[in-house]
Amino acid sequence: MTIQDHDLFDNINLKRGLSPVAATTDNTAYVSQILDMQGLSGAVFAILTGSLADADATFAVTVDEGDAANLSDAASVNTNDLLGTLALASFTFAADDSCFKIGVRASGKRYKRVTITPSNNTGNAFINGVWITAPLLVPAPNPPA
Repeated sequence: MTIQDHDLFDNINLKRGLSPVAATTDNTAYVSQILDMQGLSGAVFAILTGSLADADATFAVTVDEGDAANLSDAASVNTNDLLGTLALASFTFAADDSCFKIGVRASGKRYKRVTITPSNNTGNAFINGVWITAPLLVPAPNPPA
């Protein structure tokens, strides 16, 4: 099958990225599920924030890739293979109840993951994420697989 015109529902698949979590009063990094890009033309990692209690915390986003399924060979994704920028995907304490995104091309390595690393965090920060993928074969399954 080919991509269907004007039908977003059939042309995307969702994968758990980061279950809702409270980044409690420290700077522990939150690491997404590893996404296998086989059979995909690309993917977007969507980040959703809830309440970000700390008054000076920042949250830096990075994207790694590798050929090993467990990403034991992880390296930063080449900026040419990103859609958007890491700076635009990153956020501060002022971004309560907001959405951010970073995209990855299918080029480069097969497996991808996103890491969100807080700095100066002393309060609860609620974040989660989802992989929105573009499968090569459509329609995408429902419920998402």
